[in-house]
Amino acid sequence: MTFKIIKKSMSSQARAGIIETPHGNIETPVFMPVGTKATVKALSPQQIEESGASIILSNTYHLALRPGIEIIQSAGGLHQFMNWKKPILTDSGGYQVFSLSKMRRIQEEGVLFQSHIDGSKCLFTPESVVDLQIGFQSDIMMPLDICSPYPCSKEDASKDLDYTLNWASRAKTHWEKQDTQSLLFGIQQGGVYPDLREKSAKKLIELDFPGYAIGGVSVGEPETIMNRLTDWGCSLLPENKPRYLMGVGLPNNLEYAIHKGIDMFDCVIPTRLARHGQFFLGKERHNIRNQIYSKDLTPLDPNCQCYSCLNFSRAYIRHLFMSKEILAMTLMSMHNIYALINLVKTIRNDILS
Repeated sequence: MTFKIIKKSMSSQARAGIIETPHGNIETPVFMPVGTKATVKALSPQQIEESGASIILSNTYHLALRPGIEIIQSAGGLHQFMNWKKPILTDSGGYQVFSLSKMRRIQEEGVLFQSHIDGSKCLFTPESVVDLQIGFQSDIMMPLDICSPYPCSKEDASKDLDYTLNWASRAKTHWEKQDTQSLLFGIQQGGVYPDLREKSAKKLIELDFPGYAIGGVSVGEPETIMNRLTDWGCSLLPENKPRYLMGVGLPNNLEYAIHKGIDMFDCVIPTRLARHGQFFLGKERHNIRNQIYSKDLTPLDPNCQCYSCLNFSRAYIRHLFMSKEILAMTLMSMHNIYALINLVKTIRNDILS
């Protein structure tokens, strides 16, 4: 992999760059739609591409349980399985250590999950998680980690971090032995504690990963703390490697983080909001269920050039949503993803110009 910084902002730490991967180049900063189970909810790969996406994210834990690595490998990898031609980043299952905390046990070897599907036991180790993602033929993959909750005591965050750093070292060693073009990023953890974040960054930099992520944010903390974690995390990471802020996707958060030097983002929020009737109008969120939209024949966002806004009105999409028609979720998902991708691209163009 090569990561090239094309231009830096004159007024902030923002930078415009390019990441080269086996399935194409990624212009940064970049927002990555989340396709947890090898699909971005309610959208086809063609619709995702038409929304401007250059890379999507899928989830190692969920895909390992269903459909399983065997069927994905027999299809020729995740790209062929889901018919997505561009880069894919796969996360490690570390978020599920947080979100499925009642169905897992952390041990030195790895994480023992009880499947949320059938209750069977499955052990994820740093080595097996790397093997799974190589089997998926991911362009960028993440090592097994522990995403500490918020709030979390310093003692617990430190314990989580020790596991994460040990697993990062094991994953990096295992990855280096493989014949693969998949790239492995390190994940900075440490909760809300600056000294733990510093310890994490120092160890990960010693391991010399191709890129670095900031994990453990957007897990329920106030926005002021999220911004502080972004500041700390970014300042500790190398300038010549991609920086990825995991799980963040609201417009104001994206804008803030880009100007602090973040290059990559992912979040389920554009499609999740759409399924609950919310759409982006500029940087604000509006609810299509509101009565004021029942006779409103203007687009979701009059300044937007997405397929939904060029072809349909608020009144029509509200009618679909109130009638529980699936198309409502598709049209608002397309719009919300386009809105975030376009916001980030606009900031990139501002940096370049």
